Amino acid sequence: GSAGFLVEAGEYLRKNEPDLFNYQEKQEHFNNTMFYGFDMDRTMLRISAMNLMQHGIENPNINYKDSLSEDNEDKSKYTLVLANPPFKGSIDSERTSKDLLEVTKTKKTELLFLALFLKILKTGGKVASIVPDGVLFGSSNAHKQVRKEIVENHKLEAIISMPSGVFKPYAGVSTAIMIYTKTGVGGTNKVWFYDMTADGFSLDDQRQPVKENDIPEIIERFKNRESEEEQNRKRTEKSFFVTKEEIVENGYDLSINKYKEIVVEKKE
Repeated sequence: GSAGFLVEAGEYLRKNEPDLFNYQEKQEHFNNTMFYGFDMDRTMLRISAMNLMQHGIENPNINYKDSLSEDNEDKSKYTLVLANPPFKGSIDSERTSKDLLEVTKTKKTELLFLALFLKILKTGGKVASIVPDGVLFGSSNAHKQVRKEIVENHKLEAIISMPSGVFKPYAGVSTAIMIYTKTGVGGTNKVWFYDMTADGFSLDDQRQPVKENDIPEIIERFKNRESEEEQNRKRTEKSFFVTKEEIVENGYDLSINKYKEIVVEKKE
């Protein structure tokens, strides 16, 4: 899970930012103060730390911590959060951090983590988090509260809907990637949606390589989403924009099915 994200981030920097490794202080930062991860399972902590060390990150900060409790004192500390938070968890609200309950009064871990990311990020920091689809359209007060917080008080950038087999054989739940920036003053204008249908592997338990793969296009279009071509795409295409006004009118529903249009071909 999260250790995998850190390894990928490290490898990405080695490949795309080679200059980083030519300066002693940047190299020191990479090895000692760039990457952080927390878990409550000691075996996972050992595996994560070893995984990072084997990928050349000498001193990763992988620590035992209940991220959602009052023990987590991290505030405005990070610039980027990459996460696959626990889904379907339910926690003892006695120990839950009060800051998080102010954003969303719930015991559901997948909602509390979205609030936590806002707390631990610096202003201007970004989140890319995988969420179960229910987070996007759940109708409980807690679900709406957290979506409203992100849309109204921060900047929701993108929702990338993923097909339900991407985490097989471990889980078959439908998920999406939520990308948002902490601003504290709003800024959501148009939200970019992408309807991913393939990720380069079969969507069954075997996950064999296949040639259909939307990921390269997602990265390309996401990077160029300010372009005129992208701004003018129709709701029948794989990617399109939805205005903040329309999201508010729909009770902060963020599921792509609410907004996409399907072309039905007439058969003679």
